[in-house]
Amino acid sequence: MTDLLDRLKAALADRYRIERELGSGGMATVYLAHDFKHDRKVALKVLRPELAAVLGAERFLNEIRVTANLQHPHILPLFDSGEADGFLYYVMPYVEGETLQGKLRREKQLPIDEAVRITTEVSAALSHAHRHHVIHRDIKPGNILLSEGQALVADFGIALAVTAAGGDRITETGLSLGTPEYMSPEQATGDREIDGRSDIYSLACVLYEMLAGDPPHTGSTVQAVIAKVVTDHPRPITELRDTVPTHISAVASKALAKLPADRFASGAEFAEYLTKNEGAVSYGAALGSPESPYAMARLWYRPIPVALALLVLGATMGWLVGRTAATSPASAYVTRFTIQVEGPHEMSDAESPRLAMSPDGRRVAYGVLGKLYVRSLEGFEGRELSGTQGSENPFFSADGMWLGFVQDGRLKKISVEGGPVTTLMDEPVSFNSGPHWSEDGTIVFVKAGGKNGIWRVPAGGGVPEQITVVSGREEDEYHFWPQLLDAGRLVLF
Repeated sequence: MTDLLDRLKAALADRYRIERELGSGGMATVYLAHDFKHDRKVALKVLRPELAAVLGAERFLNEIRVTANLQHPHILPLFDSGEADGFLYYVMPYVEGETLQGKLRREKQLPIDEAVRITTEVSAALSHAHRHHVIHRDIKPGNILLSEGQALVADFGIALAVTAAGGDRITETGLSLGTPEYMSPEQATGDREIDGRSDIYSLACVLYEMLAGDPPHTGSTVQAVIAKVVTDHPRPITELRDTVPTHISAVASKALAKLPADRFASGAEFAEYLTKNEGAVSYGAALGSPESPYAMARLWYRPIPVALALLVLGATMGWLVGRTAATSPASAYVTRFTIQVEGPHEMSDAESPRLAMSPDGRRVAYGVLGKLYVRSLEGFEGRELSGTQGSENPFFSADGMWLGFVQDGRLKKISVEGGPVTTLMDEPVSFNSGPHWSEDGTIVFVKAGGKNGIWRVPAGGGVPEQITVVSGREEDEYHFWPQLLDAGRLVLF
């Protein structure tokens, strides 16, 4: 090792003076160096010798030049790159500060507003790079530098340059491109076509760790972590840290979707949804207190002719308050909000608004004129869920991340943040079935016809299973409005 360092110092002696090692990773070792030409400190990264031997200088340097054109306030720029005595190196500014990895080792979890700010700054850097067709491929706390409170993303495009230059020969080095805990499922399964949504997934892992204290997937071996990345769904952040606003947890979960198509399309969209309810990020009022946004929440739509008034009754909210803040008395109150509908319209009973409240009491879903909307009780506007036209009977999943509904007589679901609509099964469902999403990951419902008993289907879709049978006796003609209790072992109907 000393011989290698002496060789490196000698090879770069006319341009850089290597002062000390700053750190070492899977692909490179980074040194603090002095740039003679510009009289400044720089961070000089040298690829591992065995990796450099596989890549070849010319192709790697051609690939890495692409990243030199990235100019953004939250991207650490590339100063220089080259080859000397068999060493491949690239040079970046030396940043006074620390990595996010170092900060998390010291503090474990970050304040919510700081975690959101860092994530939005990195999102902006990703959006800029993706517009220039550069994918990072290794977003992790160790590649996010914190300088004077600002986030800077380092090593942009290095993994891509290594991949493009080395191709299949990379496996000869035993090198894994990407870090397992922050690797997207498509990276973990070796997909050749990786786009910007892979970086979005990795950034969501970083956000998850900043708020929850650990990445969404951990394990004792690389193989164990990768297996979880591919198959397991992480727990919502709110289950691990109940002060995190629900919308932030939901945004993180959407960005952590297994399929790229189910994630945010860009870093800008990720940041937009993350900060959309910015006021909720820092609220500190206890649930049920007079200052609570839940006690004062109101909604008004565009000022158009026909208005409907809906009441969220205090009994339900009082029960939720009792669960969440045991030390506060469960005061009953009414939250009123108004939905206004475009144009004159006479509503039939079937078109009357249907309400559903999320299990944590922070969101309400409602259907108006055959369309579904979701709104936060601390916000002021409902958001239409595209693709839900002609829907009925909205109901939340047990974790509040999904909304089930009946459309065209079929049981379907959609993320509360929007996205594609998924049909869970082909069998028709009764309009009055009152579907219920259980904590055990199944949905109970009534088939069309009314005398078919209670059925259940996995929340991911599949073949329905009958769980009650109607006897046909006078006192047992219909089964309606089912709920699964006791982790799915009991059914109430």
